[in-house]
Amino acid sequence: MQLWSEPEWLTLKQGRLLWWPDAFAADAGAWQAELEQSIPWQQHRLMMFGRELNEPRLSCWMGDWPYRYSGRQRAPEPWHPLVKEIAGRLERICGQPFDGVLLNCYRNGQDSMGWHADNEPELGRDPMIASVSLGAGRRFLLRHHQGEQRELWLEHGSLLVMAGQMQHHWQHALPKMAREPNLRINLTFRRFAGTG
Repeated sequence: MQLWSEPEWLTLKQGRLLWWPDAFAADAGAWQAELEQSIPWQQHRLMMFGRELNEPRLSCWMGDWPYRYSGRQRAPEPWHPLVKEIAGRLERICGQPFDGVLLNCYRNGQDSMGWHADNEPELGRDPMIASVSLGAGRRFLLRHHQGEQRELWLEHGSLLVMAGQMQHHWQHALPKMAREPNLRINLTFRRFAGTG
């Protein structure tokens, strides 16, 4: 088993990707237990193929600003103290502040996230997205618009940071894993353009 201790910047075409598989391994269990119980998780609806369906996950938008994604405006929940603490730790690692976070709860391997880019206008030209994974390990897929593909395994306590031009040229997804019965929580921190 390989032990990780430092973040690794992966070389990508038209983007930067920071990969740190055990960044928060020491705290991940306690963080997961608290967030699973104390976040006001909601089942949102989305339009797909002309029908309104439940999103295949639970979520919560938290931060300083409303946020529009998946065609819907989300009012922010107040910062949870632990989530604010995690944001502070990420700011020291990433060298920038974060003023919003989308929390997703994947109840088991049937919950998923389809192909998308975090390219909403509110996030500015080259947004930095810092993603913390807690709970069950899951496959994370990346695809460049010219065909290149990558796959990472998101471990319990891992940190993934997408930066530079990634949201312009790459999409990412979290596919279903039929044999995974366990819960996963993901926090994706971001900063709104013009806020700091």
